[in-house]
Amino acid sequence: MKLSAPIHVLIGHAKKIKVEQSLSMTEALNQIAKKEGYSSWSLLQSKQDELYPNSYDEVLDFFNPGDLVIVGARPSMGKTSFTVGMFVKAINRGKAKHYFFSLAEIHKDIAGRMAIYDESLGQNNNLFELDYSDEISADYIINKTRKEVSEGSVIVIDYLQLLDQRRANPELQVQIDNLANYAKETGCIIIFLSQVDRNIEYKGDQRPTLEDIKLPNALDLKSFNKMIFLYRKTKESTEIEVLFRRPRDFGFIVNWNPKTIKFS
Repeated sequence: MKLSAPIHVLIGHAKKIKVEQSLSMTEALNQIAKKEGYSSWSLLQSKQDELYPNSYDEVLDFFNPGDLVIVGARPSMGKTSFTVGMFVKAINRGKAKHYFFSLAEIHKDIAGRMAIYDESLGQNNNLFELDYSDEISADYIINKTRKEVSEGSVIVIDYLQLLDQRRANPELQVQIDNLANYAKETGCIIIFLSQVDRNIEYKGDQRPTLEDIKLPNALDLKSFNKMIFLYRKTKESTEIEVLFRRPRDFGFIVNWNPKTIKFS
């Protein structure tokens, strides 16, 4: 059962209820747990591991409205295909409009990757838009999506480090703060593709962590609710590790077929 909000947010709600209703913290937590479908807070906590995804198909459902998500990896690890697959899954649910903004690829590349997951998705589908403008920035994205974005909408930004490449754009931290506020306001989910510093190739364990995100400009990573990294031991490997680094460390392995370039 998916929680309506992350654990730390639910605890915040409980603290508010505790004050408003003059309850003990235990009583307030139990009240929150019952709203989430559990008889007690202790039972909710005991089932916490079951709330985390164990397969690629479950990842999208792990995101909450208002989340800012990073999907990071070194080149050729599959981060774009991984994200496109989730984007297509969101479109096929037919519940909201979704947007893919790319500063790194051209239309035929993203459209082609989408077709791998679903050949029936056409350019005239009104449930998604692909945008490759050189003007892409936080303000551009907010202005472009505001009229049709809603809770459950997925906005993909390809990729994080290119948002402030134009001198006319605000610094990266300002843009991320604006997008974080926008996500909370609208309930959309914003996914950023991210580069990983090449120095990771000289580490003993080359599985990426938060410290390996490539940041040419200052950025507080606390803005991101969820962080996912992909790791493949060699480019020839047919297994990819999906590594969550936030909200806590966990992961699973998916099979990767370099011929189909598709996660499943």
